[in-house]
Amino acid sequence: MSREIVIDPITRLEGHGKIHVFLDDAGDVDRAYLQIPELRGFEKFAQGRRAEDMPQITSRICGVCPMAHHMAATKALDDLFKVDPPAAAKKIRELVYSAFMFEDHALHFFFLGGPDFLVGPAAPKAERNILGVIGRVGLEVGKEVIGVRQQLRALIGQTAGKVIHPVFGLPGGLSRPLDPELQQEFAAAAARAVEFGKFALGVFRDVVLRTPEFVEMVTAEAYTHRTYCMGLVDQADKVTFYEGTLRVVDPEGREFLRCDPREYLAHIAEHVEPWSYMKFTFLKEVGWKGFTDGMESGVYSVAPLARLNASEGMATSFAEEAYEELVSTLGGKPVHHTLANHWARIIELVYAAERMAELAADPEILDSQVRTLPTAVPVEGIGVVEAPRGTLIHHYCTDSRGLITRANLIVATQNNAARIAMSVDKAARALIKGGEVDDALLNQVEMAFRAYDPCLGCATHSLPGQMPLIIAIHDPGGGVVREIRRD
Repeated sequence: MSREIVIDPITRLEGHGKIHVFLDDAGDVDRAYLQIPELRGFEKFAQGRRAEDMPQITSRICGVCPMAHHMAATKALDDLFKVDPPAAAKKIRELVYSAFMFEDHALHFFFLGGPDFLVGPAAPKAERNILGVIGRVGLEVGKEVIGVRQQLRALIGQTAGKVIHPVFGLPGGLSRPLDPELQQEFAAAAARAVEFGKFALGVFRDVVLRTPEFVEMVTAEAYTHRTYCMGLVDQADKVTFYEGTLRVVDPEGREFLRCDPREYLAHIAEHVEPWSYMKFTFLKEVGWKGFTDGMESGVYSVAPLARLNASEGMATSFAEEAYEELVSTLGGKPVHHTLANHWARIIELVYAAERMAELAADPEILDSQVRTLPTAVPVEGIGVVEAPRGTLIHHYCTDSRGLITRANLIVATQNNAARIAMSVDKAARALIKGGEVDDALLNQVEMAFRAYDPCLGCATHSLPGQMPLIIAIHDPGGGVVREIRRD
């Protein structure tokens, strides 16, 4: 019997990774690791670049969520140059960002994570994809999934210059105002998106909530972790994506801290493990206690479910109704079931659509004044948004010429890294017994990370002085005959 199981590559996520499972003599799991072998050195090679270049540089980190990095970087420039954008600029930014959040959440539910439920976790791997989803929900529905995303992405591209690598964010505002015709197109697209969001909630109810084995899977202890939760909230403590206060609740749902996002360093620290290029964040006030949950562990979660836990609900009507349904169905807050992220993601999708409709109908959004020119000498700036995958922080320090001397990025997947690692290990321990595995079971192990919608390219962003390297040379029998190391 093999003592190791390797899932390489892991699938339906952004980036590259593998799961390495070590078995004991009985064939049960001794430890399972989510290993991230890729490294992207954006913090390092940002040094010496102009601060104004950062919204374009950092949008290259990820082709799936470039708008999140562009927006966090642009907000960091606002803070760096101590300039407050005009109201119209902020509203256009949030309008475009809401469109991005909607289409990204739709991507994950229907293309990446959703197939595990819409097609089934034990379905053949060739069917667990968008084609399998279309086969389940019908061709016309599949066309609408693709069509609504296509419409929103086209509007993002027209407003932001590019949909993949936006170019409209500037310190103090935007490169151009919103055209009235484009405003009307956004309003029409938002109305379509709201109806699509209601449909997506219906699909989740029909396929997941009305299937007992799926409900049992969502609420299973194998996919449950009781951790702290973090997210941005508005003045009413409702979920917000673009701007707000950073709020953390403890595993029992009590407020643990709230702060201005610029104060993040007083509360968040990073831990390093030798088996991954991804760093693990934790709450300083609690401390790093290893990969464990509970009140005494500093591990916390971000992403859709954590945002709902950290807030007092949603700021738009239909999303609020859906939020109340989730909370009441799953036994009250906080909800610690990892797979419930899929449900929370659809609720946020509805909120993004409703918020887009609100902003598109706001007459102030057509104001031609969309930039306040900066005059301050730059020193330090911090920008924070809620990316689809959770809280995203950009922090730049510059010299007096505005050249980056130090950059720190804490991305959503890094905020979730410890909990994701725990989720993979716990699911593997619960599912793999006696060394017996099959494709369906291994997919259920992958479901533990997939619910977070991780972006591993974003999460491995720091480059040390020289890249660590370990080369193992094996003989024909698999034994290690030589190891070359550069630590």
